[in-house]
Amino acid sequence: MIYIATFYSHFGAIRFKKFCEGKGMAAKVMPVPRNLSSSCGTCVRFESNEGCPVADLTEEVEQVVEVTGKGYVSVFRAENS
Repeated sequence: MIYIATFYSHFGAIRFKKFCEGKGMAAKVMPVPRNLSSSCGTCVRFESNEGCPVADLTEEVEQVVEVTGKGYVSVFRAENS
């Protein structure tokens, strides 16, 4: 499964990319797609065969969406966004 996580800060995106790589997930920092919003404009595209690691998300994550053939499906959204 492919996911995109958006962040409140660029630093949060970099930290999350390193977290993903440490868990063996392919991850890439990139600009946020136009139809997703973000406070910092940077997102992390990552792949996971075990689903989104929601329990491991930090307060730096704004939202996580799954990339599907029909667009984006929300998986997680911070309560204060």
